Amino acid sequence: MRSVRARAALGATLVVAVALIGAGLAVLLVLRANLIGQADLQAEVAAREVAGQLATGTPYEDVEPDDEEDHPVQVTDEEHRVVLVSKDLRAVTGTGATGVTPVPSASAGATPAPDDDDDGDDDDQDDDRSRPGRGEVSSDDPDFSDGTATVDRTTADYRFAAVEATTPDGVTLTVYAGAPLAAEQEAVNTVRGAMLTGLPVLLVVVAGVTWLVTRRALRPVEGIRREMAAITASEDLARRVPEPGSRDEIAALARTTNETLTVLEASVERQRRFVADASHELRSPIASLRTQLEVAEAHPELLDLPGAVADTVRLQVLAADLLLLARLDAGEKPGGGTVELGALVREEVSQRTGDRIAVAVEAPEGGAFEVNGSRGQLSRVIGNLLDNAQRHADASVAVSVAADGRGVRVEVRDDGAGVPEDERERIFERFVRLDDARSRDDGGAGLGLAIARDVATRHGGTLTVHRAAEGGAAFRLWLPRPA
Repeated sequence: MRSVRARAALGATLVVAVALIGAGLAVLLVLRANLIGQADLQAEVAAREVAGQLATGTPYEDVEPDDEEDHPVQVTDEEHRVVLVSKDLRAVTGTGATGVTPVPSASAGATPAPDDDDDGDDDDQDDDRSRPGRGEVSSDDPDFSDGTATVDRTTADYRFAAVEATTPDGVTLTVYAGAPLAAEQEAVNTVRGAMLTGLPVLLVVVAGVTWLVTRRALRPVEGIRREMAAITASEDLARRVPEPGSRDEIAALARTTNETLTVLEASVERQRRFVADASHELRSPIASLRTQLEVAEAHPELLDLPGAVADTVRLQVLAADLLLLARLDAGEKPGGGTVELGALVREEVSQRTGDRIAVAVEAPEGGAFEVNGSRGQLSRVIGNLLDNAQRHADASVAVSVAADGRGVRVEVRDDGAGVPEDERERIFERFVRLDDARSRDDGGAGLGLAIARDVATRHGGTLTVHRAAEGGAAFRLWLPRPA
C-alpha cells in the first residue's frame, strides 16, 4: 500500500464502489416507485369499476369485479361493515375492515342520505359535501395502502386503492381493490441480485485496470529514479535521465530534472574551476613571499622588504576577494539599508588622491540617487570599476551618476583601448584577463569585474560594458530605486 499504483487502484476502486452503490440504490428506488405507481393505477381502475357498478344501483350479488384473482375486492358501508367481497377472498389486511363475510344487505331499508336542501348541523353538511352524490363515484384521488390478501389459499402482498361511491338509495360505500405486488418485489429482487453479483466483478476489473494503467504510466518515473540513483552513485553529473516522448507531466518532470542537472553540473564545474584558479592565483604570491623570507633568513642584507609587503598586500586582497565571492555564492543577501549613490561615488573618488589618473566626477549635489543595499558591497563595486578604468585609461577617467527610469545609473568611462565586442561578456567571468601579456602584479587576479557583476545582480541591478564617447570602455551599473 506504500506504492502509488496500490493507492491509485484502491482509491479508484473505492470511488467506483461508492458511485455504483449510490447509483444502484437510486435505480432500485426509482424502479420500486414506478412499479408501485403501476400497481396503484391497476388497483384504482379495479376499484372504480366496482364503484361504478354500485353507483348505478347494481345489487351486491350482481356486482362482477374484473379479474378477481389478481384484484381482490372488499366493499364496506359507512359503519365499516363488509357488504361485498370478491370470490375466493379468504382473508385481507390493510383495508377498512378485516372481515371477508358480507353482512345482510345494508341497502335494504337504509335511510337515504339527506338532500342538499335539508337543514342539518355543520358536521353533517361537511360530511355530505365530502361524499359523492347519489349515483356518483368520488372524483378525488383514492387513498392507497399496503396489505395482504388470501385468495384461494394463496397469501400475497397487495397494494389497495379505496374509492367511495354512493348508491341511488343514498348509501355511501367504500370500495377496496388490490393489485398484486409480487411482480414488483420480483423485479426489485432480480435487479438487486444482479447488482450484488456484478458489483464485485466490476470492482475487481476497475482495480486491475487502474493498477495496469498506473503501472504503465509510472514506468518512466522508475526509469528516472534508477538513472538518478546511478548519477548519485557515480557522481557523474554529465549523465541525464531519459525523457519520454509523451507531453504529459512525467515528460515535464524529466525535462526539468535534466535542466536541474545541467545547472548543477555547471555550478559544480564552476566551483571546481574557481578552486583551481584560486589555488593557482594564491600559489604565486605565497611562493614569492616564501622565497623572499628564505633569502632573508640566509642573507638578511638581501631582504626585499617592499616586495614582501607588496606580495602580502596582494595576498590579502586576493583572499578578501575569494571570501567575498564565497559569501555571494552561498547566497548572502545584501543589507536592507539605504545608500545614496551620489555621495558614495564622491566619497570613493575623494580617497584616490594619489592615483595615476585623476577621476572626474559628474554627480549633482542633492540628487535623489538612493537605492537599497549594502553600502560596503556597493562601495566595492564602484572601487573595482574605478580600478579597472585607471588600469586601462590613457589620460582620463570619468564617473557619472544619473537617474535612469525607475533606477539609478552609475557610469565609469575611460579613454583606453576599450573592450572588443565579442569579449564584453567574457570579461565578467572569474580569473579572466584580456591582457595576458601583462604581469599579474599589473593586471590583478581577474576577480574585480566578476565581483562587481555578482554584487549588482544580487542587488536586483545590472552591470554591462559599452563603448565610451572617449573611445575606451564605459561600464554602466544600474540599480533599482526603493519601492
